[in-house]
Amino acid sequence: MRLNKCLFLLFVPAALSLQGCSAQTQIMEGEMQTVSKEDLSYYLYYPKDYEAKPEEKFPILLFLHGGGESGDRLDSIKKNGPPKLLALGKQFPFLVLAPQNPHKKQWWNTRAIIQLLDTIIANNRVDKNRIYLTGLSRGGGAAWEMAVEYPEKFAALAVVCGMTPVPYASWINRKMPIWVFHGEEDKSIPISESIQMVAKLKEMGYNVKFTKYPGVGHNAWDKAYSTPELYNWLMQQTKK
Repeated sequence: MRLNKCLFLLFVPAALSLQGCSAQTQIMEGEMQTVSKEDLSYYLYYPKDYEAKPEEKFPILLFLHGGGESGDRLDSIKKNGPPKLLALGKQFPFLVLAPQNPHKKQWWNTRAIIQLLDTIIANNRVDKNRIYLTGLSRGGGAAWEMAVEYPEKFAALAVVCGMTPVPYASWINRKMPIWVFHGEEDKSIPISESIQMVAKLKEMGYNVKFTKYPGVGHNAWDKAYSTPELYNWLMQQTKK
């Protein structure tokens, strides 16, 4: 296992242009180009065969953690999900990109994340038809959001107890397989979120798997990410 820690900076050129208004009106027309900057620390895992097979391209899994791992301590994201498994010695047949949300009380900046992902893909041997997306809790909500915003990007989506964008379900790529996990006793993000989203997707003909855990609260991720079938399922998916 090889874990890299780096900083990712997002810069957008800025310009400010305001058009004045006449003395006869109180309505002003304006235009502004904003500047967005995000510092992202991340882990990047390479499978053991990556260097041994220099001609081969590999799948990549983008993992978005929950709110409890946000902040400026990168090692905190090893508490849950694939980073936890990697820290325990598990090996995956794909790259794993695990960025950290630097804001404890803000949503994921998905535009910055997609630019980080694109940079990693451009500088590594990644199969662009096998980009997988997963997230838990707040990161699960961000994973749904990214599936809505970038429908042609991912080959498969796995969401654990995430808030769902039901009104925008139809924006998600209909050809992308989806697997949803949720604890039936979740008090933080009720399972009704996933039930409604899965029902909406199935109504529109999407390929969706739904795993519900009886007696489990918000922490559905320990069970979900310990499911070997999940990773076998991911490896079977190629963007169509």
